Amino acid sequence: MSVVPSLFDIQAVQKLRKLAVLLLGLALIGATLFLQSPGGVEGHWHEAVEAVGLGAIALAIVGRAWCSLYIGGRKKAEIVDRGPYSLSRNPLYVFSFIGAFGIGAQTGQVTVAALFVLTAWVIFRATVRKEEAWLSRQFGETYAAYMARTPRFMPRFSAWRDEDELVVRPAFFLLTLRDGLAFLIAIPLFEAIDTAQSEGWLHVLAYLP
Repeated sequence: MSVVPSLFDIQAVQKLRKLAVLLLGLALIGATLFLQSPGGVEGHWHEAVEAVGLGAIALAIVGRAWCSLYIGGRKKAEIVDRGPYSLSRNPLYVFSFIGAFGIGAQTGQVTVAALFVLTAWVIFRATVRKEEAWLSRQFGETYAAYMARTPRFMPRFSAWRDEDELVVRPAFFLLTLRDGLAFLIAIPLFEAIDTAQSEGWLHVLAYLP
């Protein structure tokens, strides 16, 4: 006798994902206290990487908000396969990867930015596997067909399909926008770390490009 998956299953996965992001994010931030880019915080490399990271954060915030216009409140009720969800099954996570790069880049180090992306990828990949199992049981052949034509992460731009009209749920849009704006916390946080290192309050142990 098969067991019908409960809504709790997917909610538990999301809670674990958020906890993992928080704990590993704090661990990475702790490591950056003792890392610096070659040339120091005023160097051209440091400033350039920060600027690229700021652009990545802006793109992540806008992209996640765009995705929420399509998926807000619908993920557990139906298969959304239009707009960004026609390109990738998990565009919210794709934009989160971009945001993770932007956060790490605020250290002025591409190496650290890459570590942030890698950490996000490990967490979201595990999350997606659980979500896919739940969605497969919940939606059967409909989801199997969607999986067959749509990549898990990397967008397939030739597959673009859109709606003529969207029913927008403002509460979900604003919630996603709020969560995305949290990426901006990285800017003053890493500026404070840069200042502490410049003043000698934190001892730099390694210089990474």
